[in-house]
Amino acid sequence: MEDGFTRHIRACNNVTLPGEYEELWLHAEQVGWVRPRIARALAAALPDAVLAGHRIVVTDMAAAGRALAEAKLVRRRGEELDVRTEVGGPVLGRVDRGALPALGLLAEGVHLNALVRRAEGLHLWVARRAADKALDPGKLDHLVAGGVPAGLGAWDCLVKEAQEEAGLPERLLRDALAVEPVRYAMERPEGLRRDHLHCFDLELPEGFEPQAMDGEVAGFELWPIERVVNTVRATDAFKFNVNLVLIGLFERLGLVGT
Repeated sequence: MEDGFTRHIRACNNVTLPGEYEELWLHAEQVGWVRPRIARALAAALPDAVLAGHRIVVTDMAAAGRALAEAKLVRRRGEELDVRTEVGGPVLGRVDRGALPALGLLAEGVHLNALVRRAEGLHLWVARRAADKALDPGKLDHLVAGGVPAGLGAWDCLVKEAQEEAGLPERLLRDALAVEPVRYAMERPEGLRRDHLHCFDLELPEGFEPQAMDGEVAGFELWPIERVVNTVRATDAFKFNVNLVLIGLFERLGLVGT
């Protein structure tokens, strides 16, 4: 694989655990990884938390998230995510999305490669993130992408995000093809991202025009796939994890090395 693509893969896998992290346990299950200062903050704020050695044990993940928000260590997002040890595993609790990276919890997301075949070749719908987004404002993104909230599976989340972000109705999603997921562990300014992205490819009709419905997207453009390839290879214009999903698409299309 070419260096321009490898750079993005390396950037999204820039941490080897445990490293400087300590284990975060919810009752008898390890669910995450935290920095020592986060472990100390949890131990100080939660009466039933136990900090011993390189392990912090809590009994209520939602309370742990609230404690970090009250200590101004994270920003509440007002959206809960399920806490699991692995994708498809039992739900052990829920936590506000804003606390997820600080707690090093496993997160799931959905990403849709929205393709259009035109007479002049294959194109991809590209979104630009709104300037007031908390993470990566103004970066390029997929037509549809988002975190899987508590109580929803990947497909239901995709349907929800498609309507909310792009005005894409469920009837046009029915031919979406689930492809190889993307996983990574990445240190970011907001904390540790341990993400599992459910990825989908979909060919849309030429007549479909996305609409920015929820204010999270500044607008959409339909790009020739060659422009997408060159932008990913040579720049950091796309949101960090979108690069990985697009590289997977390029591989399926036989465009890596072109």
